[in-house]
Amino acid sequence: MSKPVMYVALVCGPDSDMETQAIRATLECFGARVFTYWIGRPNDLISVLSGEDLYADTDMIILSFHGDEGKLLMPELGESVYEEGEPRGDFGPDEVLRYAKLDGKIVFGNGCSLGDRALAEAFLKRGCRTYIGPDDYPDGNSALMFMLRLFYEMIQNGKSVREAYELASAMDEEVSMYQIYESSVDD
Repeated sequence: MSKPVMYVALVCGPDSDMETQAIRATLECFGARVFTYWIGRPNDLISVLSGEDLYADTDMIILSFHGDEGKLLMPELGESVYEEGEPRGDFGPDEVLRYAKLDGKIVFGNGCSLGDRALAEAFLKRGCRTYIGPDDYPDGNSALMFMLRLFYEMIQNGKSVREAYELASAMDEEVSMYQIYESSVDD
């Protein structure tokens, strides 16, 4: 196997497995090394966001989740199933600020409303270099196509994240709701 062009953490939230599998297969065809994380409980997501469970050299993180009102929708577990101290409910800005440590990572929130400004700013405050997500509720097929086009432009055509974002978000009205937020700190 030749050296991968990038290392991507693909984080699959509840009921997002079909999109996750499509993204993984496509990115691997493009030459990326993809590590998939299947989120079954809040502590699984915390392990990824904290960097504790990220593979070395991970460049980018795709959060393949459903979202609502600027929060990642999390699985609801039975009360006896939660571990001690494990948060309950969905993950929004407060949880990102509490648990994330994303020094220099590029994060894509690929779910409805995950481009909400407050959520994006929380990711940036926790070290994320660039955060991209829709500020509204795109059609699921459009969300998938946005991600595939974005990575196609970066991998196949050597575009920067910003250049790839501009091309991908110009495809149609549905994907124009994707927003890009960048850290003001130079790396």
